[in-house]
Amino acid sequence: MGPNTALATPAGVAGSQLSAVSLSKRFGGVRAVEDVTIAVTKGEIVSIIGPNGAGKTSLLNMISGFYRPNSGAILLEGRDITAIRPSEIARLGIARTFQNIALFSGLTVLDNILLGRHVHMRAGVLASLVFWGPARNEQVAHRARAEEIIEFLKLEDVRKQSTSALPYGLRKRVELGRALALDPKVLLLDEPMGGMNQEEKEDIARFILDVNAEWGTTIILIEHDMGVVMDISDRVAVLDHGRKIAEGTPMEVQRHPAVLQAYLGREAGGGA
Repeated sequence: MGPNTALATPAGVAGSQLSAVSLSKRFGGVRAVEDVTIAVTKGEIVSIIGPNGAGKTSLLNMISGFYRPNSGAILLEGRDITAIRPSEIARLGIARTFQNIALFSGLTVLDNILLGRHVHMRAGVLASLVFWGPARNEQVAHRARAEEIIEFLKLEDVRKQSTSALPYGLRKRVELGRALALDPKVLLLDEPMGGMNQEEKEDIARFILDVNAEWGTTIILIEHDMGVVMDISDRVAVLDHGRKIAEGTPMEVQRHPAVLQAYLGREAGGGA
């Protein structure tokens, strides 16, 4: 059965900026995501947590258009985007980062971030990068925006360096910058702090909070560092074996018996 857009609207979905309604995704006989509904209000930071294999990245892949759900619907500001291509979803205002860094290693920091402006480039990416005639005025504006993002993420000192020469934490920051270059309404972050040391995690967490506070960007975050999740999230949704088993404030989720059992591996009130 294909995606079903004629679904009853669950409580909490109406009025949300982005909602995934009864999403399911199967790979052969494996159910990666099973009947998951998540609704996110404009300006929220919502984290999705769960054990490895819980379906978190599959859920983000459906929201960003890389996977087509077997059933369910995805709505952006009330518009059904379930069957739309990833490039069009980006144009509508959903940007994402990936677990594995996907930068163009031969390009500079500036050019990588400038490539993130591609959905806004009427003259085309190639013309904009090489500064050809009709693209010149447009390119001035795009470069100005890229420079704003570089300053915002404190990348000025490395703006002309090849990304392949940068430390891991800075490359992750550049990837965040490239996603921000789309000027997204909704930013999907897939383990933005994976592989980082504590100082790098604190830097990225601060940037995420600043993006949310200063630009009003809605953020959906997958992250394994529970300290970070509990510190920066407005709400947390917990997946286990493809199903949503809990959702609420960080405090509510921390105390939820199903979360303690499935995610933390102990019963409520039990030991570590």
